[in-house]
Amino acid sequence: MRLIKCLLFIVSLVPVIVFAAPADVKLDKAPIDTSDNASLQRGAQSFVNYCLTCHGASFMRYNRHQDIGLTNQEISEKLIYTEQKVGDLMLTAMKKNEAEEWFGVAPPDLSVIARSRGADWLYTYLRSFYRDSTVPTGWNNLIFESVAMPHVLYELQGQQVVDSNKDIPEIKELKLSVPGVLSKEEYDRFVADLVNYMVYLGEPHANYRKKLGVIVIIFLLGMLGLTYLLKREYWRDVQ
Repeated sequence: MRLIKCLLFIVSLVPVIVFAAPADVKLDKAPIDTSDNASLQRGAQSFVNYCLTCHGASFMRYNRHQDIGLTNQEISEKLIYTEQKVGDLMLTAMKKNEAEEWFGVAPPDLSVIARSRGADWLYTYLRSFYRDSTVPTGWNNLIFESVAMPHVLYELQGQQVVDSNKDIPEIKELKLSVPGVLSKEEYDRFVADLVNYMVYLGEPHANYRKKLGVIVIIFLLGMLGLTYLLKREYWRDVQ
C-alpha cells in the first residue's frame, strides 16, 4: 500500500518537474538590489516609457512609488503620461482584442513576471534579441524562440545577429551588427535597473518583510534566553 502511494506521489510530481526544468541555456546573473532607490526610480521610468504601453502592472498603484523615495508630484511628472491619477492602478491603454490582432497574443501583465520567470531570465532575455527575417516581427530571442514581442529597446541596444560557433554549430552567440544609442555597459546597466524594478514590482513589501523577519528572530532569541533563565530559577530549589 505504501509502495502504491509513493508511486502515485512520484507520478503526480512528473508534470511539475517537466515544466520546472530549466531550458538548456546559460542565464546571466542579474545585479539585483531592491534597496537601491535610485536604481528603482530609474527602472520605474524605463518601465513606464518602454513597457507600460503594451504591458500592464495591474497589481501596482502609482502612489506605491512613495516607498522608493518619490513624492506624489514626482510620480505625476515622471511616471504618469495619461489622464490617470496617482492613486490609480498601473494599467495599459492597449485593449486586449487589439493586442491579439497586432501580436497574435495579448501581452502578459508584468506585475509578478519577475517572480514567475526569475530576475536572471529577464536580465538575459532583454539582452538576447537578434534580427530574424523569418519571423513576422523581424526579431527573435536566444532564450525565447519565436517570441511574439518585438525588440522595443533596439534603439538603445542596437541590432544583434546570430553568430554560430564554427566548431559547435548548436551553440549560438550574438554579435552587434548595428550600434545603438547606448554602449554595451550602459545598456546592461539600463536593463539591470529595469529588471531590478520588476523584481520590486512583484513584491513591494519584500525589504520591509526581511527587516521585520530579522527583528522577530532577534526577539525570539531574546525570549529563548529569558525562558531558559526562568526555567533555571524555577528548578533551582528542586535540584
